[in-house]
Amino acid sequence: MGLNAITPDDRRYETLKKGFNLRWPEAGQAAGGIVVCSDEAEAVAALQYALDHRLNPTIRSGGHCYEGFVSNNPGGLIIDIGQLSGLRRDVTTDGRRYGFQLLAGNQNWDGYVGLYKLTGKTVPGGSCYSVGAGGHISGGGYGLLSRLQGLTVDWLSAVDILLADGGKVRKVHARADNEFAGLLKLCKGAGGGNVGLITSYYFDDLPPAPQQVGVQLLQFSWDDFKDLGRFTALLQTYGQYWQEADSEPDGYGLFSLLKLTHISAKNLGLVVQYTDRDGKLNHTAPFNDFYRRIEQVAQPQLLNTYLPGGGHLPHIPHRSQPRNSAPLPEHAQAMDWLYATQTLNGSGNNQRGKYKSAYMKRNFSPAECKAIHQHLTADPDNKDLAQSLLQVDSYGGAINHRSAGNNGFDPADNQTAVPQRASVMKLQYQSYWTDPANDAQHLRWMRDFFDAVYAADGFNGTPYPASAALPDSPYEGCYINYPDVDMLSGARPGTPGYSWGELYYGALYPELVAIKRQYDPGNVFKHAMSLGAE
Repeated sequence: MGLNAITPDDRRYETLKKGFNLRWPEAGQAAGGIVVCSDEAEAVAALQYALDHRLNPTIRSGGHCYEGFVSNNPGGLIIDIGQLSGLRRDVTTDGRRYGFQLLAGNQNWDGYVGLYKLTGKTVPGGSCYSVGAGGHISGGGYGLLSRLQGLTVDWLSAVDILLADGGKVRKVHARADNEFAGLLKLCKGAGGGNVGLITSYYFDDLPPAPQQVGVQLLQFSWDDFKDLGRFTALLQTYGQYWQEADSEPDGYGLFSLLKLTHISAKNLGLVVQYTDRDGKLNHTAPFNDFYRRIEQVAQPQLLNTYLPGGGHLPHIPHRSQPRNSAPLPEHAQAMDWLYATQTLNGSGNNQRGKYKSAYMKRNFSPAECKAIHQHLTADPDNKDLAQSLLQVDSYGGAINHRSAGNNGFDPADNQTAVPQRASVMKLQYQSYWTDPANDAQHLRWMRDFFDAVYAADGFNGTPYPASAALPDSPYEGCYINYPDVDMLSGARPGTPGYSWGELYYGALYPELVAIKRQYDPGNVFKHAMSLGAE
């Protein structure tokens, strides 16, 4: 092949045929080979080899796909661009100057460190350090600064992408003011593996990284929340805060992750990060107000145990001298932003996993609280569920509203493929385990849990967005970077009016499918939930 090819007789194959989720590849579904690319020319050659030999190509950047869309590729070719990494400044491509070029093989942490050291800037992306930019950005990635600075794709100006054009690889530079504007829109949130191989992302500018942040790593004993009433008070206090905070710009630098673990884990968790609008800690009123609200319904303690769903470890005091002049809430510490980002890394261990997601436009209802409590407290002695949880992330702010922190982005003129611009919380259902013999138990537990939460106000056991099927929906569907093949049919296969595409992309879905078919008419890039899949 003349490339860095890894075939089944290579000692690296058994490791590199897998990604982060060790459920994949399934038995008999492994790729015939893997090509590791270190530059764009090698990516072109690898894709051309796949086309010439009629091998199904799947693309891997960081390897964090939750479903088997990359690793399940029997006889096909995984094109691994994880070494196609780097950051370039002040570049000119296709006659246009950009402030930054980020290669698609970068992992989140690489990007954060490089941008910070060289420019003091950042990308408002996720906390999982080893997630690759290729999939994270193209799927509309978000993170702890997104309420302040928007989504990654809100800053994205252009992409370089390799298309399969009549059996030949063609490189295209897609931006909003050239003939490939529709292709750029698809790349701004529709997810990876849909239409081509992205090699570079371009940004006219990027937001400044904060100087300091306040961090809290907290836990609450499950013993205090076995009572449904107290559990409901916690969820509704949390949800009400974020519903109100969506329209309060002074607090857009506040972000939290509420970890509603299974009761066998013994403790619930709460991770909080705050910075003010200037990237400092001179104005901390929102941080203090949030903690006061939580303290009214819980007894927060400093984290002293492992939290599932991200690998957060017991709290280790940070000794940096705080440079703030405003008080911080109890159990909070001031940290340099770069060190806080390293501390809050959420990648965790490589295990087997199952995931689901939901966007919420309003506070938790009593029915949702009851269903969540019921499933998290059932089977309390089952230690295999100790890494199962519902994580409730704060959302909204600059994602939903025009804001000084978000590059002048106007949700009313949304040219991204992320239609969810009214949600105040984003939910991630997670379950982790190590023994393949327990697969069925975890998959069933997750399906039953999810179906129950959306039985009252959703559609077909899902958080279906506003549509003909559910006109007054309190939800905005699901997040494509947390793909879930159960959503192809929902709780009841064949339900009239149900469309998985509408669930993930809302009214944008037909437009995105048309763009996919225009630029990939041979459907070379495909997986179970690629645009247009049935």
